[in-house]
Amino acid sequence: MTKKLALLFSGQGAQSVGMGRDLVAASPGAAELFRQADEILGYPLSTIAFEGPVEALTKTSVCQPALYVHGLACLAAVKEKFPGLAFGAAAGLSLGEFTAHAAAGTFDFATGLRLVDRRARAMQEACESTCGAMAAIIGGDEDRVRDLAAAADVDVANLNSPGQIVLSGESSKISLAVSLAKEYGARKAVELTVAGAFHSRLMESAYQTLKLALEETPMAAPNVPVVCNVDAIAVGDAENIRRTLADQVTGSVCWSQSIDYLAEHLHITHFLELGPGGVIAGLVGRIRKGMPVVSISNVATLEEGVVQLSAA
Repeated sequence: MTKKLALLFSGQGAQSVGMGRDLVAASPGAAELFRQADEILGYPLSTIAFEGPVEALTKTSVCQPALYVHGLACLAAVKEKFPGLAFGAAAGLSLGEFTAHAAAGTFDFATGLRLVDRRARAMQEACESTCGAMAAIIGGDEDRVRDLAAAADVDVANLNSPGQIVLSGESSKISLAVSLAKEYGARKAVELTVAGAFHSRLMESAYQTLKLALEETPMAAPNVPVVCNVDAIAVGDAENIRRTLADQVTGSVCWSQSIDYLAEHLHITHFLELGPGGVIAGLVGRIRKGMPVVSISNVATLEEGVVQLSAA
């Protein structure tokens, strides 16, 4: 079988203080992206990413741009070390879908960063104006978890992997969903420490803001297929890219189905995760057992990852 690589990018929650610091010291390309980001955003994103404090980096308005820049900085560093890098598709978890489009050439780094900044600020404002929460439902059948969501009047936010589904909505209704979860066949339910109800109807104001921003943003056809979160298929024309990027703010992140689509329809055989924490690799391992995933987030994993990519 011909080997074919896809890039995968992290979403909110993967951030950690120190992300990018050693990459910037080792990679001119990574350093330039962080420098540009500070200039475009008008605040020292790099300092917050490298030094914290964690409370500042965790803010939705900061961590989303930080993860976008870090993912592309990782890619720049990989390309410097491994100029022959070729990839046949890209995808990203929630925020990471924007990073995937930048990597695929749908828009340039600066355009994507401005979009992410608009998205992040709008989502933070939506969090602050609503009383939302999220909960992970572990070990449940998807149909039964959907029934649970309907019973509690909350939304299905993330289909992360088989047996791991996240619900999102009003705080009181999420508490109800957690209390009812075992009645619907779940092994356990855990309320998450998050700023608000992401990927739910409570993000409607953020959806409207981002939709307008996307309508004003030029889009090119991506150089490789980019798989969208909401439909779990590749999108290539500007109209559908705009629609799917906006829809995922209030819609479900179909991550499990996206990974299956990459493997089954785009014939991906290997994945390269670019972002902190190795969260994506863990999910891929549960979705497609045995599928090779190289994770790169810093200089140590860069050195090791390039060796693995060269051998793949």
